[in-house]
Amino acid sequence: MKLRKLEILLEQVTGFSHPLPEREQYQTPAPLAARLLYTAFLAGDISDLRVLELGSGTGILGIGAALLGAGEVVGVEIDQEATRIAEENANKLKTKISFIDADLSNPVTWDKVPGADTVIMNPPFGAQVQHADRPFIDLALSRAEVVYGIFNAGSEQFIRQYIADRAEIAGVIAAEFAIPRTFFFHTEDKRDVPVEILVLKRRT
Repeated sequence: MKLRKLEILLEQVTGFSHPLPEREQYQTPAPLAARLLYTAFLAGDISDLRVLELGSGTGILGIGAALLGAGEVVGVEIDQEATRIAEENANKLKTKISFIDADLSNPVTWDKVPGADTVIMNPPFGAQVQHADRPFIDLALSRAEVVYGIFNAGSEQFIRQYIADRAEIAGVIAAEFAIPRTFFFHTEDKRDVPVEILVLKRRT
């Protein structure tokens, strides 16, 4: 499947019905999701492998992984309404995904989360809760040898230091996250937020 075809398919994914600002529930744009996934696909980190999506939301990354031939896709999400939408999206695009209900900010629930070959994720940037991305990074590196994640632009140096004894940053792709007016504090109809797709590889 070509990148453009993947992007077109992911445009069909329905977003959050009642997004919560404290969880930074912004729908990952299809072009950004497709770019992350295609990068992982070309690197051999999707096809026939178990792929784990942390903070799966409405399922766009997991669905894309399934469309690219992942052997198994598991999504982890605390918001049951989001998971209901994700299941509908997966069915609409004729993909199969298993979902686990777990609070990723609480390590007590991490035992529910299986290991995988690859983790894909769009964690919160920490705009509402400081360092909200750290549990995602910690869990991801404990579950897979390679992680593809979307982070706020300028996060690379912090993350490099944060993971220094566990992993390395093997790739950085500059991108944009188009955020439409969603919450009461938004003042623009759409804002293009600079982001980075980071590829983390666990040290062996």
